[in-house]
Amino acid sequence: MTDVLTQPRPIRLKGRSFLALALTPELPFADWLRRLDDLAARSAGFFLRRPVVLDVEGLDIDRAELRELVDQLNARNVRVMGIEGARSSLLGPDMPPAMTDGRPAADIEAPEKASAEPVEAAEPVRNVAPVAATPVQTTPSLVVSRPVRSGQSIFFPEGDVTIIGSVASGAEIVAGGSIHVYGPLRGRALAGSTGNASARIFCRKLEAELIAIDGFYKTADDMEPELRGKPGQVWLEGETIKAATLG
Repeated sequence: MTDVLTQPRPIRLKGRSFLALALTPELPFADWLRRLDDLAARSAGFFLRRPVVLDVEGLDIDRAELRELVDQLNARNVRVMGIEGARSSLLGPDMPPAMTDGRPAADIEAPEKASAEPVEAAEPVRNVAPVAATPVQTTPSLVVSRPVRSGQSIFFPEGDVTIIGSVASGAEIVAGGSIHVYGPLRGRALAGSTGNASARIFCRKLEAELIAIDGFYKTADDMEPELRGKPGQVWLEGETIKAATLG
């Protein structure tokens, strides 16, 4: 009898890139967790089904303190998928894996520095040959031509997001660039999510549960009452969220 050996099918391994929320805890952890609880209380479901990376670089903590912090986050339904910036002695099989090479923003090609050499004045030229135009690099954008219903999330870390319609309470928009909502904004809007502090949020009717730019946020309770229900724009100055009416 002859044994027939069949070649097993290879396992396919594919790379995937996902947008994760990076939390940077501060000492003492008890105070930081209280602020986290305040955020979660004012924006229900903010951490629900959201991948989280814990950035502990520069913190003077031991393994027991890190273990307790992860347990406290798990108790709050904040699921830590990985830990960044931790010494190898702090990690182990009972802890989330180490994460490295996280990029806060996409690569941007820096413009060439203008020459500081003085240029001699030239004689006026009447007939100038046409110069070929330099190609302009456009920013990717996503246009959603329908309202975003409660429970829905739009993630677009590559650039701007434009919503032709409303964003319902309980819905979420996350953009690497700016967010434009041509309707009421009642859910959560997080612009500049990949480290773009110049991103802005524009909407026809500002009634958001939470707005954020480059990781700095403001909840509905923190917003100025005179802005509620008005066309508005939101931007970041330093580490402070600013908002104003449009028009």
